[in-house]
Amino acid sequence: MKPSVLLQYILPHRFLSRIVYQATRWEWAPWKNYLIETIVRNYNVDMSQAAQPDPLAYPHFNAFFTRKLKPGARTADPDRQAILCPADGRISQSGRIRDGRIFQAKGQEYTAAELLGDEAAAAPFRNGSFVTIYLSPRDYHRVHMPLEGELTGTTHVPGRIFSVAPFAVEAIPRLFARNERLVCHFHGEHGPFVSVMVGAILVSSVATVWDGLAIPPYASDIIRTDCRTRGVKLERFAEMARFNMGSTVILLMPEGYELDNLQPQQQVTVGQRLGQWNGGG
Repeated sequence: MKPSVLLQYILPHRFLSRIVYQATRWEWAPWKNYLIETIVRNYNVDMSQAAQPDPLAYPHFNAFFTRKLKPGARTADPDRQAILCPADGRISQSGRIRDGRIFQAKGQEYTAAELLGDEAAAAPFRNGSFVTIYLSPRDYHRVHMPLEGELTGTTHVPGRIFSVAPFAVEAIPRLFARNERLVCHFHGEHGPFVSVMVGAILVSSVATVWDGLAIPPYASDIIRTDCRTRGVKLERFAEMARFNMGSTVILLMPEGYELDNLQPQQQVTVGQRLGQWNGGG
């Protein structure tokens, strides 16, 4: 086992994440400016698309990291039957869910039931489709709706907080089904779909537009929330959540949706077409 992978198993994930959570909200200018300048320089962050293009104008690092984009910086594919990309990033993997199993990397897979923390909730996706999108530190970290849908529930699944960088995805079995995550269930025109916000090392923090900060606190048991009576309806392309520090989004779609020919490591942006509804064809 490579040292970088071994380190993932022995680090105190939650302890480190709590420290980083506070550190990224510290407003002392020399500190927050150092963090921001380091990320902008090392990851070649394009600030020209940000609503506030001056990186040092943000009050703390997390405000910079979850920055808004200028109006029109992203547009939605006009085909109402198209699946929209929910996040800026790179395709980790995509394809068919085969008998409930999802491909992670060569020699690695996990089940939809493990990912969602619920066998019954996974049933509609048994032979559906999935898309896994990795967000790096340079990317826009707000997540948008792939389709129009009504929120039916969320599931906060406790777990580890392994890195979701490519080296870890290739080496750690069932990584996405082991990390702390927030599963967001929606019902759309053609049935249920799911957006899974997977946490990552050094702040596994997720906020939603309907409830605000959802993680932390970290969970010790699965927490299921029924949202069917709340009337949370979101348009396709609307913002639904954000990551406070980087991570991964996984979409699960039922049978009838067909994905385009997406390639691993392909760069994608919010609103880009990923596939379409083809169930009636």
